[in-house]
Amino acid sequence: QVQLVESGGGLVQPGGSLRLSCVASGNIFSISDMTWYRQTPGKERESVARISSGGTANYADSVKGRFTISRDNAKNTVYLQMDSLKPEDTAVYYCNLRAPYVDYWGKGTLVTVSS
Repeated sequence: QVQLVESGGGLVQPGGSLRLSCVASGNIFSISDMTWYRQTPGKERESVARISSGGTANYADSVKGRFTISRDNAKNTVYLQMDSLKPEDTAVYYCNLRAPYVDYWGKGTLVTVSS
């Protein structure tokens, strides 16, 4: 069983930055693809950024050039650096770990972008 714990959310002004972290338990992190999702009330959960086990990153068009995903396999941690934040980035952000035959989710961390 893998547990994912997100942190780093909070209130930030438009144009500001936040860095989210997600720490995974267990020993499969290095072979797993990691994805950050976000969800707002009444909307479907959407993929924001993904990093493969090999380090290849992909981003949603809405965050390209503003968000950066990275991973530290030695710390079992994936990060999401969010810059130039906009009010429409307000959401609960979830960490997802996917490996052969397994799919785990964290409980989320709230990001609010408001003046």
